[in-house]
Amino acid sequence: MAKWLDNAIFYEIYPQSFLDTNGDGIGDFQGIIERLDYIKELGCNAIWMNPCFASPFGDAGYDVADYYQAAPRYGTNADLKRLFNEVHKRNMHILLDLVPGHTSVAHPWFKESCKADRNEFTDRYIWTDSTWSRWPPQPACSMSWDTTPQSACWEEISS
Repeated sequence: MAKWLDNAIFYEIYPQSFLDTNGDGIGDFQGIIERLDYIKELGCNAIWMNPCFASPFGDAGYDVADYYQAAPRYGTNADLKRLFNEVHKRNMHILLDLVPGHTSVAHPWFKESCKADRNEFTDRYIWTDSTWSRWPPQPACSMSWDTTPQSACWEEISS
C-alpha cells in the first residue's frame, strides 16, 4: 500500500453537487479546481471523487457507460487531467471511485453480455430467468395501514 495513505485525510466529492462554474446547475471539474485551496486549508491532503465517468446517470453516475470518458456534464478528459495536475501541484492526492463491477446497460461489456451466443463477456453478469420473472420484486408483505391480524406485516403483541 502507498505510504501516503497512512496519513491521508480525505475530502469526498460528489461532482454533481459541488461547485457549478458554467451555470448549468451541475457541479464540474473547474468548480473542484476552484475550491482546492479551501479543501487543503481544511487539513485534507487527498480527494476521493465519486464516479465521474460517462454515464446515463440512472444510478447517480455509478452506472458507468465508458470508463475512458469523463462525464460531459462535469467537463472533458482534458479538464479531468487538469484537475489531477492542480491537485498534485498542492501536494495532494486524488482517487477516482472506480466501480468496474457496476456498469450501465449502455456499456459495451453489458451489451456484449446480452447476446445469446456465448462470448468473453457472458460471465461478467449474472443472468437468470427467475429474477426477471418476478419483476418488479414484490415485498414480502404489504406495507399498507392494514392492521388486521391477517396482514403479514403486523403481529399482535400481547401486553
